[in-house]
Amino acid sequence: MSTAPDRIHPVIEDVTARITERSRETRRAYLDRMSAAAAEGPVRAGMACSNLAHGFAACSGSDRLAIRGLTKPAIAIVSAYNDLLSAHQPLHEFPAWLKDAAREAGGVAQFAGGVPAMCDGITQGRAGMELSLYSRDVIAMATAIALSHEMFDGALLLGVCDKIVPGLLIGALSFGHLPAILVPAGPMSSGLPNKEKARIRQLYAEGRATREDLLDAESASYHSAGTCTFYGTANSNQLVVEAMGLHLPGASFVHPGTPLRRALTEEAARRVVTLSRGEEYTPIAEVVDERSVVNAVVALLATGGSTNHTLHLVAVAAAAGIQLTWDDFADLSAIVPLLARVYPNGSADINHFHAAGGVQFLVGTLLEAGLLHEDVRTVAGRGLHRYRQEPILDGDTLTWREVPVRSLDEDVLRPADRPFAPDGGLRMVSGNLGRAVIKVSAVEPENRVVRAPARVFTTQAQFDDAFRAGQLDRDVVVVIRNQGPRANGMPELHGLTPALGVLMDRGHRVALLTDGRMSGASGKVPAAIQVTPEAAAGGPLARVADGDIVRVDAEAGELDVLVDTAELAGRPLVDAPPDEAAWSGTGRELFGALRLAAGPADQGASVFGPMTPGHFGVPAGTSAGGSR
Repeated sequence: MSTAPDRIHPVIEDVTARITERSRETRRAYLDRMSAAAAEGPVRAGMACSNLAHGFAACSGSDRLAIRGLTKPAIAIVSAYNDLLSAHQPLHEFPAWLKDAAREAGGVAQFAGGVPAMCDGITQGRAGMELSLYSRDVIAMATAIALSHEMFDGALLLGVCDKIVPGLLIGALSFGHLPAILVPAGPMSSGLPNKEKARIRQLYAEGRATREDLLDAESASYHSAGTCTFYGTANSNQLVVEAMGLHLPGASFVHPGTPLRRALTEEAARRVVTLSRGEEYTPIAEVVDERSVVNAVVALLATGGSTNHTLHLVAVAAAAGIQLTWDDFADLSAIVPLLARVYPNGSADINHFHAAGGVQFLVGTLLEAGLLHEDVRTVAGRGLHRYRQEPILDGDTLTWREVPVRSLDEDVLRPADRPFAPDGGLRMVSGNLGRAVIKVSAVEPENRVVRAPARVFTTQAQFDDAFRAGQLDRDVVVVIRNQGPRANGMPELHGLTPALGVLMDRGHRVALLTDGRMSGASGKVPAAIQVTPEAAAGGPLARVADGDIVRVDAEAGELDVLVDTAELAGRPLVDAPPDEAAWSGTGRELFGALRLAAGPADQGASVFGPMTPGHFGVPAGTSAGGSR
């Protein structure tokens, strides 16, 4: 059944074409490198006997024979399991299931390595959050270490949350000649409604609720194993990865601890064995291409997903030799309608989104509107139409079926011809303060333009003190600088949201301006975030003073301080990022090299540097592909 119109939307075509042209040299160099790494048979066949013996020394039975025999595909399991994070606790059982399923499919799976997984919810507002963004690139490197043993013909990547999925992807793309499937764990069941949780947070910020009241609300919201149910970066990860064809269809939002979740997990192992060789050989380098990257951005925009992906998708694309820019996000956002209302962009949670039709309905309506590329490679086969189907169990057998052609709840999820808003709600603003991202999908139109005096801080604690002292009870643009990747790791500043919401509810014109992050948890307060160049790199944000009039205009795309150009340039850089002695404790002193190496936000804030042909060190030639 055809699900796409005769012609894709011209802006989708144009943006894809310019990404392709911009990336021509870097993408070719990347694919050449992947082609050179591909082998006709298991790469371990070329190992010296001592090397190979180390690789199966701990194996027994049929697995030992399979690895030694050099005939069966070997699959690496790379996992972000820990039982501190609710989203990752279910991964504990997965390796045993995956090994059994791989064996049944004629392969053998080994647990190749673990990667760190930290929780931004636990570290929010604390020193540990300053390592959060760096953890993405550490995870990428840890994934590469796991795969560097060259024992494998495919990979299963187990992870869910914020920096973890992008890190796993970046690492796997360094081994892009291997097929790889992302294996999620699913969301927890719905708890305390998000709107009620936000209300109690604001009451606490005003001193009208106790810490016990707040803890009761938070624990009623985050209450069991599984991913948090609001539409932050973790759930944005799942939706984006599925829209890229890197999950099995419908895998994103099935609850942990259910027979269907186990069946999907086991099928991922069987499927990656199939993809590892022969006619269905599908390396991840060919799944992640210019079209799938555009599909990822479109799906993010259509659902009002996390602004963190303006960093992560840029970095993931770069790992595949693809140069994605913030201008691409902005141009796509202008024509992609907002089709979902999931907290903080509405009152529903991710379970409500899934019940209304979820990823399958979303992909279907976007395909029919010509807003997604259908002719892409996925881990489920050729064509994105497979992602219109939902998984079900027919007895003990996993199968897929078509979803209803209409949303089951148009208060949560709508078709492309009846959107909540005509655009995706992600804007780029620029001016004499640099460039920034602003997400307006949850910001009322009358609040999208703010012109007010600045109040400048360099820490969240300073802001909290000023708020509690009543110094911000007016129209204000709150500036929090030296929060960028080269200052202190670009922590999320979500802890500011309740107090800023209180100021807005009191009738004030309020905006946030920062070179830090806010993530998918940003809501009704206009927040120009990820300002680049950042203050620590000498950006103009470092010269803003208390009382300067700042204009944040999400409608016109403008970000300016209303100060004479010469005066602004002549001001000294008053604040400085923390020196090495101050930036220590909680393990931060171990990450100094990453802090110095971090790139600008609009290039993904990555420590790996720009992806140029010279970076890859491979002459141009043929692309990756073919059978193995």
